Amino acid sequence: MNYRLDHIPKTTSCNRRSGLDMTPTTITIHNTGNSGSSAKNERGWLTNPENNRTASYHIVVDEHEAIECIPLNENAWHAGDGSNAASGNRTSIAIEICESGKYQQTLHNAAHLVAKMLLERGWGVERLRRHFDWSGKICPRLMYDGGKWTGWCSFIGMVKSYTSKNEEQTTREVLGAVDKLKKTVEEQNKRLKELEGQQEIDPPTWAKEAADYYEKEMSNKKGSYDFWRLLTIQYRKKVIQHNEHGHS
Repeated sequence: MNYRLDHIPKTTSCNRRSGLDMTPTTITIHNTGNSGSSAKNERGWLTNPENNRTASYHIVVDEHEAIECIPLNENAWHAGDGSNAASGNRTSIAIEICESGKYQQTLHNAAHLVAKMLLERGWGVERLRRHFDWSGKICPRLMYDGGKWTGWCSFIGMVKSYTSKNEEQTTREVLGAVDKLKKTVEEQNKRLKELEGQQEIDPPTWAKEAADYYEKEMSNKKGSYDFWRLLTIQYRKKVIQHNEHGHS
């Protein structure tokens, strides 16, 4: 699903974008109440000169896309519960779910988006609200089911499902990144050892005996780590051969 920003201007009539700062604590779900309107249509309605209502929302979702209409750190007028600091209007991100087109696909798009938003904020589904929870309005109306709210329960389950899938995906990505980092570190260590092996150094303690033995044959008193290693191996082979010859 495509997610795009199309913020309404701050000069939009009826104070639809008041610009009041908001630190959201919940996400509120709505239905648009318009069975023939797409996300694009709903975004357009917010800046339609014929619209004389103050009501606004942060995001609207349909079967094809999600449009962010108001920044998520500003309030929107959607909850119908006034403007005090603890109101839904001042503390909750409003998501409108379109009723047009393939509604089940729209629901899945909304659930996927909500799951992503919850995970990004470290929230669980207990942070989700219905419009009904703020002002008693029967909204999201297509989830009401005569007061049983079976559609709401189903939507919560869908969000949980997407949350789990996203967590699994994140875990796979993290593990993949860790493996990649380990390989990088191993390659760097290998390269460091190679560079160490090429550096000219005095004979290490474990190579001094071999260095003394070959001193007259060596024009350079320094050598690489690998040089001293090979020289020591050669020296020890000579010692072994000498001992074997001496005992035969």
